[in-house]
Amino acid sequence: MSDYVITTDSNSDVLPEFIKENDLTIIPQYYSFGDTVYGDELNMPPHEFYETMRKGELPKSQANNPAVIRERFEKILKEGKDILHIAFSSALSGSCNNVMMTANELLEEYPERKIRVFDSLNASLGEGVSVYRAIELWKEGKSMDEVYEVLEKERDHVNVSFTVNDLNHLQRGGRVSKTTAVVGSLVNIKPILTVTASGELKSDGTVRGRKKSLKTLVTRMEESLELDAYGKDRMVAVLHGDCLDEAENVAQMVKDMGFTNVVINDVSPSIGTHAGPGVVGLVHYGKKRA
Repeated sequence: MSDYVITTDSNSDVLPEFIKENDLTIIPQYYSFGDTVYGDELNMPPHEFYETMRKGELPKSQANNPAVIRERFEKILKEGKDILHIAFSSALSGSCNNVMMTANELLEEYPERKIRVFDSLNASLGEGVSVYRAIELWKEGKSMDEVYEVLEKERDHVNVSFTVNDLNHLQRGGRVSKTTAVVGSLVNIKPILTVTASGELKSDGTVRGRKKSLKTLVTRMEESLELDAYGKDRMVAVLHGDCLDEAENVAQMVKDMGFTNVVINDVSPSIGTHAGPGVVGLVHYGKKRA
């Protein structure tokens, strides 16, 4: 079996200690305030990023850099290893396509090697749980093709629901319609959004009040569980935009349901650019997403 490594991008929001422990190669996604570009060697801590947004500065996100992809992939190929890359949803960014194009160019130069790009059709820890799953299978000795097949089979079962404090950030980036943003901006009305099977964002109703919106994330999770196929030992992930206390409350509700593997992490700035401060999301395995 040919040796291979698993790579992903910074939008997957996997925990820093997990990256270090597994020596993961991360392709950076970029964001900027004014003329200053962040995302690789220069980064903002999440709290500072969201505080800057709260003060009224609006960042912009950028796709990954093909030159950086080439440099990091080529290093792996020169070591005689193949690559399984887990990518941010192709429906939300050109980043996945950039990886695919760069991979095809490199395979012409290294025909003896293999690069497979898995489009997660998901974002943040919705993408990240597939990275965790892939590493788990890799450690079990599964081949690259076997891991890819499992990820593909399970992809539609990785459900993401989230709520935001301000839909105007998503509307500004073209992620939701102006009508959805206007409705979501009504006093004390909080939207619930999901990532569809095609990797796009979809409004999935509204509730009144922040506390109820967080509880609704857990209720929706309960309704979509498929425990015969995906038990309570499967990873559940809680993501947040600088609101750790609320994320911990959601995580505790999930633990109270009997789930044993719950992770919490910040939403990376390149995604937080669109979601804004106060986003909270819940990722779990369950019924197929529509």
